[in-house]
Amino acid sequence: MLSDVMTYFGLKRTLDHVGYFETQEQTNLFKELKPQIRQGRLIALTGVVGCGKTTTLQRLQLELSSEKDMIISRCLAIDKDKVSVGVLMSALFCDLSTEKDAKPPTQPELRERKFLALIQKCRKPVVLFVDEAHDIHPSTLVKIKRLIELVRQNGCILSVVLLGHPKLKNDLRRPSLEEIGARTNIFSLEGIRGHQVEYIKWLLSECIHDDYLPEDLITNEAI
Repeated sequence: MLSDVMTYFGLKRTLDHVGYFETQEQTNLFKELKPQIRQGRLIALTGVVGCGKTTTLQRLQLELSSEKDMIISRCLAIDKDKVSVGVLMSALFCDLSTEKDAKPPTQPELRERKFLALIQKCRKPVVLFVDEAHDIHPSTLVKIKRLIELVRQNGCILSVVLLGHPKLKNDLRRPSLEEIGARTNIFSLEGIRGHQVEYIKWLLSECIHDDYLPEDLITNEAI
């Protein structure tokens, strides 16, 4: 329906080319998230489909990259239900290593030692982002926490930010994951709930012809 309205009013640009609409709740969320990421924490950011998790992830990565005081790493594996801590460490090796085609050792003890040497060489805090994390196996979540602690014990900082559906939050609160859930900072995204009118006015102001005014095109009754 929104796309039909946009077409009717002759919008210049598509949704993919507009800026970022930020509510006060999202502004506060960023203020809380960024300091915790710099401290070396396990963070879960959850929300329903369509609440803006991917957009928030991109915005957060962009801001952290622009500040240049952290190294950004991403897990690109598609089959998240098959993601192990070894896969996550492979992602870190790919993003942190300056060697071409760098690969971690397959033997666990050697892998951890080489990883610690690599992260010490970086001399900056590191953050790993994992999208669709609600499909990650609980045993992998426990190992992620242990990996963060291992890095901290060696005088370095690693944060892992997990993004996923509310299932992720629910899993972390299960008694079987009490050890990790109690040490995970969980945030919930509400999207534009309660701000629909402001969002559409903002969207129209970003997209429509200059001689149209959003206030003339939309009313509360139309939402």
